[in-house]
Amino acid sequence: MQAFLWISLGAVVGANLRYWLSSLLARVTAEFPLGTLAINVSGSFLLGFFMAWTTERVLADPRWRLLIAVGFCGGYTTFSSYAFETMAYFEQGQWTLLGANILGNNLLSLAAVLGGIALARVL
Repeated sequence: MQAFLWISLGAVVGANLRYWLSSLLARVTAEFPLGTLAINVSGSFLLGFFMAWTTERVLADPRWRLLIAVGFCGGYTTFSSYAFETMAYFEQGQWTLLGANILGNNLLSLAAVLGGIALARVL
């Protein structure tokens, strides 16, 4: 039961931060889902950093993994939004935005995970 509480706490914070950041970035452009991209990239970076840091650098209480990796990152990142927005571009025939969304989210998120791992290993 205690594990569910740690996960829930992280998820509530992550989901609310996702909503706030997505709303903020929606003001920049309504044409491209910049909020989804920024959230997926920053969440991937955080997850990569956290997992490398807590498995290779420091001894962390297992509850931190539940709070940050499962709860916060799970509530913060937006894969379902990314999938829906990508399919909307497909259905609308907006090939440039479709490609930018697929490449941006996948390549930048993978690069962000690697960046987080690299930073954790340097520190």
